[in-house]
Amino acid sequence: MKIALSTTFGLLLLSAAVMAQAADMPVVKPVRGTIDSVQADTLSFTDRAGKHETIGLTDKTAIRVISKTELTSIKSDSFVGSAAAAQPDGTLKALEVTVFEPSLKGSGEGHYGWENADGTTGTMTNGTVGKITGTTGRTLTVMYKGGEKQLVVPNDVPIAYVEPGKREQLVAGAKIVLFPAEDGKTARGIAVGKNGFAPPM
Repeated sequence: MKIALSTTFGLLLLSAAVMAQAADMPVVKPVRGTIDSVQADTLSFTDRAGKHETIGLTDKTAIRVISKTELTSIKSDSFVGSAAAAQPDGTLKALEVTVFEPSLKGSGEGHYGWENADGTTGTMTNGTVGKITGTTGRTLTVMYKGGEKQLVVPNDVPIAYVEPGKREQLVAGAKIVLFPAEDGKTARGIAVGKNGFAPPM
């Protein structure tokens, strides 16, 4: 009983430490929605709460196209990103995994706070895959500048692929994840779903 209580208490302390660490990180808060229209340098969209919004596009707005892929597309040395929830044992439980085209390696590299689609706060880890373990390749070692994380990928999470996009791919009805610039008036980056796909991050 003493051993069990000691183990439970240790896990609780570790869990509290993980949550405290996450609370200290800056949190990225993307805006999710559906495109209504694009006119000149203005994108109109409806956010997930049903509110109609507009934001400016500039020649510096990075556009990325997101499509569905499979876990088998993740290899050692793939550059990936994953919104995840911290686990008491220090691993991360993936909510989604995005595989970057090789030309985009290094995008958003690091480990930081992330506002999930349901409004909860988790983490985002972007880095290079090292080891892939487990009988179905479901545990990834993700390495980034300054650290690494063990990422456990459940069977039911979406796997997506990201590649460079163009402004003409911002079409009415497309699902987007938008990253406002510091001024709040223009978009720093937009991830747009391909052929009706909703970017899962």
